[in-house]
Amino acid sequence: IDKFRSENGKLMVTVKADVDIGTTNANEVINKLQEQVIPELEKQYGINVDFGGTRADEQATMQDMLIGLVLALILIYIILAWVFASYTWPLAVMFTIPFGLTGAILGHSVMGLDLTILSIFGLFGLSGIVINNSIVLLSFYKENREQGMQPVDAIVEAACQRLRAVILTSSTTIAGLTPMLFETSMQAKFLIPMATSIVFGLALGTLLILFVVPSIIIMLENAGTAVSNLFKTNKAAAN
Repeated sequence: IDKFRSENGKLMVTVKADVDIGTTNANEVINKLQEQVIPELEKQYGINVDFGGTRADEQATMQDMLIGLVLALILIYIILAWVFASYTWPLAVMFTIPFGLTGAILGHSVMGLDLTILSIFGLFGLSGIVINNSIVLLSFYKENREQGMQPVDAIVEAACQRLRAVILTSSTTIAGLTPMLFETSMQAKFLIPMATSIVFGLALGTLLILFVVPSIIIMLENAGTAVSNLFKTNKAAAN
């Protein structure tokens, strides 16, 4: 505990402590302090409490990561729109990101873990993996469409062609990271949240990619056809 006077003469007290990560974590300790201890101290002594250290660093990192996430999504959309020469197909690819995030959150619940900064890092890596699988699927669909196949036939054929590749890519990644989930060493405990995000997010994301992405593509194709027919009808009526 360090005591010193600030420039305005107020007494400042800095309390520092180390957290036993094998028993709890900094976020859990801070949450309990905010719920059970600090309100009573503020009420009884009229003090003001601010958190620094790890909590302050995490908040600053989260703000930077939020900005990075927005920029990353914009760049991903621009690149996909350029590659596929379409403004709608990139949406089908980017829809897979929330699916992976859902799996990662469920994984933390199953493993009894709290979301940490390393969990967020894992989510960023996970997003790239699930997007890659979707791009492969959409590329084969585009090739089938260029050969004159109907949308439903093209997406079914693309899913069948890339089924083995998507499953093998995901399963090897999951198999490589799974042993880390059950590691008990202190050094590995820092990385378990990241591995949890990738393993569970990729497991659920892979299943959804093979079922949901084809559905989204067909819906986008149908919507595009409906809009095109509407314009043609309005143009014919105007003439």
